[in-house]
Amino acid sequence: MSTPSSSVRVPVPWLPGLAICALAAAVAWGVHWLIPAVPLLTAAVVLGIVVGQLPVARPAVTGRLAPGLSLSAKRLMRIGVVLLGLKLSLGDIAGLGWVAIATTVAVVLISFAGTFWIGRLLGLPGHQPLLIATGFSICGASAIGAMSGVVKPKDEEAATPVALVTLCGTLAIFVLPLLWHPLGLDAQQFGHWVGAGVHDVGQVVATAQIAGAGALAVAVVVKLTRVLMLAPMVAVAAVVERRRQVEGDPAAKRPPIVPLFVAGFILAALVRTFVPLPPAVTDGADALQTLLLAMALFGLGTAVRLRTLLGTGWRALVTGLVSWVLIAGLALAAVWISTR
Repeated sequence: MSTPSSSVRVPVPWLPGLAICALAAAVAWGVHWLIPAVPLLTAAVVLGIVVGQLPVARPAVTGRLAPGLSLSAKRLMRIGVVLLGLKLSLGDIAGLGWVAIATTVAVVLISFAGTFWIGRLLGLPGHQPLLIATGFSICGASAIGAMSGVVKPKDEEAATPVALVTLCGTLAIFVLPLLWHPLGLDAQQFGHWVGAGVHDVGQVVATAQIAGAGALAVAVVVKLTRVLMLAPMVAVAAVVERRRQVEGDPAAKRPPIVPLFVAGFILAALVRTFVPLPPAVTDGADALQTLLLAMALFGLGTAVRLRTLLGTGWRALVTGLVSWVLIAGLALAAVWISTR
């Protein structure tokens, strides 16, 4: 005879939160459909931040929805990063020319180092300087999620950089087009500037499309060149974190030198480059990647506490704004060097 406890099915703890993330992704898609200038992933982050501030929602966010929100913010983010590799064709990147590629890599490295140094100088806690530098220099919130998979920050350490990169990337959508003609840039140069200086892929598309299809094509390829830097940057961070943990506790479990999802990202990029994939496969992978990242970014957004950010996070805000200006200036210099 079975006991009462054995006859009761235990619910899947992460299912409610996962369902909320999927619903939020659908709402974010609706916002993007109604207002195309708002990137879908940006809408997902903002929606998560808004929900995280609602007193009526906070008990659920920190209670029964927490396992699913955490699963989305971590595991779904990593799967989305792997699928992001299918956007990368090394042939398209090579078509930029060595000068454009070299300057783009330089923008990533200098803006990363500069942002990290500013964050340390201002005394940001924990992994915040690293995460802000990663998000601003490479590819926005998805890069923060990828780096978080290696350094394992606290939820609030990852949430603040996500909020900052979303804020500054959204500002770029409106500010950069205003500077297009005053800076004397043609459409191709503007697309190059946007691709080298705006954070998230969706924000790049929303900004560059104003200058036409040619500018958008250049912007996307330059942006994906920056995305390609995600793998080596995360791998280096994994090596440093591995060494730090060994020095602190030789018996501790060490993170892999190349995390599995980073290896998957590289493999996906190689597949896209050397294997002729039918449009149905690439379009389906792109749609799935967007869905997973939207769910992940909503989950990350719910961990943001604006009251804490506004009350004690002025140093993080200053770091983000200075980094935004730094990378925009470096990207503009890269455009001028590449088109001389």
